[in-house]
Amino acid sequence: MAIKKEEIQGTKIINEVDSSNIIRTEYDTATKKMVCEFKTGLKYEYEEVPHTIYTKFRLAESQGKFFNSEIAKKFKYKKVE
Repeated sequence: MAIKKEEIQGTKIINEVDSSNIIRTEYDTATKKMVCEFKTGLKYEYEEVPHTIYTKFRLAESQGKFFNSEIAKKFKYKKVE
């Protein structure tokens, strides 16, 4: 598991990730939106990500592999500033 730090702020779960591609993620349990920040500096927001999927992402042996196979192309997303 490569979660370096986890913080909970209200309905948001913020994780710093030790990954070759992902720096940090933010998941809102109320809106089911997940924001993923990449090492390239880009951020994307993924919609309607079930809490169970985000929990599996956090517990995965490789967050990058799980993200690519279970989140990246399966949920509607948009680039955010």
